[in-house]
This record gives sequence, C-alpha cells and structure tokens, in this order.
Amino acid sequence: MPRGGKKGHKGRGKQFSNPEEIDRQMKAQRELEANGGVEKEEEKSSGSDDSSSEEEDVNKKKSGVEGLIEIENPNRISQKSKKVTELDVNAPKELSRREREEIEKQKAKERYMKLHLEGKTDQARADLARLAIIKKQREDAQKKRDGLKKEKEAEDSKSKR
Repeated sequence: MPRGGKKGHKGRGKQFSNPEEIDRQMKAQRELEANGGVEKEEEKSSGSDDSSSEEEDVNKKKSGVEGLIEIENPNRISQKSKKVTELDVNAPKELSRREREEIEKQKAKERYMKLHLEGKTDQARADLARLAIIKKQREDAQKKRDGLKKEKEAEDSKSKR
C-alpha cells in the first residue's frame, strides 16, 4: 500500500448526463425566468388570496440547512427587512456593549480626575502629604544653607580685619 494511505480510483466509471435531461432542465429554467420567478403552483392557487402570504413564506428560498430541517427555536430571531419609509433617521442609535463600556470608562476617568484635582481621593491626599513633607525638607535645607553661608561670611569678615 502506498504511503498516502488511500488508493486512487482509476478504474471507476464516469457518469455523464444524457442530452435529453440537460435540454429538459434548461427548458424548465427558461420558463421559470420567463415567468419572472413565479412557479406553476402559484399560478394554480391564485384564486385564494388569503393563502398567498403563507405560500410566500413556504416558497422563500432557505439557505444552508434551513431548507432541510424545520427548526423550532424560540430564541431565533428571523431577519426582517425594513422599507426605507419605515426607517427613522432621527431615532437615537443604540450603542453596542463595547461602545457603552468605553463611554462609561471615559466618564469614570473624568470623574476621578476631577475629584483628584480637588484633593478628595486617597491618592490625592497621599500626594499632597508627600508634597508637604518635601516642601518642609527643602525649607529646612534652605535655612541650613543660609545659616552656613552667614557663618562663612562672618568668618571671612573676621579674617580680613
């Protein structure tokens, strides 16, 4: 057995569609296009007007597995197309969850910064306390430097005399 695992199917017979079948399918397709997509069944039942809306739902082309399986999901929301006249341009746009969270985050940050500048947050209080300590240390250092400078000047003036 070759390394690929599966053998090829070289001897299998090929299937061809016969020309009559192809002609019949093409003729049916042309008739369908000529009728504007209206099927023969709808032409027969055109006498009953109240059942036409039900037929539209049934004849609506379903994509994928929808056409094969009847789904009874109460949570499934069918997509309904809106007409241009039904759209309300002035209605407020609903934001997505991410957009709402981003706006809330920005507002919270602005509130925090406002309180921080007013000195009402814990971090602002700690910063102000640290700043007061540093100012006091700098004032003490300045006083010490001034005292040393005066002593040095006094010594210089005594030595010159």
